Amino acid sequence: MRMDAANVAEDVLKTSTDRILSDLEGLEGPLLPILHALQDEFGFVPQQAVPLIAERLNLGKAEVAGVISFYHDFRAAPAGRRVLRVCRAEACQSMGGNELAQRLQERLGIGWGETTPDGAVTLEPVYCLGLCACAPAVQVDGDLLGRADIDRIETILSEAAR
Repeated sequence: MRMDAANVAEDVLKTSTDRILSDLEGLEGPLLPILHALQDEFGFVPQQAVPLIAERLNLGKAEVAGVISFYHDFRAAPAGRRVLRVCRAEACQSMGGNELAQRLQERLGIGWGETTPDGAVTLEPVYCLGLCACAPAVQVDGDLLGRADIDRIETILSEAAR
């Protein structure tokens, strides 16, 4: 069930969070599995869930928020309909990744971690996609693309919009 941050009803959030906490709080090191489950449920980790998690796991709210912000796979807000991740590792940089990233930011009109105003694309940096021999690499909605260039990426994004 993916929804936007403004539409997470308080009762839905509490019910879902309570269910996830009940299912997972008994695990050793439950915080990451709980955050992943919330992200799977809502498409992001709602800010309103942070105090509920902190209280239930006897953690500080800052500690929970710190884990969310540390791991790039967690979102504090909904992603766009398409997620474009650009490898920022050295191999990709040496093969034109910086220029590709700059052109994508200019074309989309957004920076890292931002979503286009129409909600179509979220642009994220990633620090290795494992395609070093096929640099520069990107990932579009989980699908890897080596030897990426602006035209191929735009084609993929436009085909998906149809």
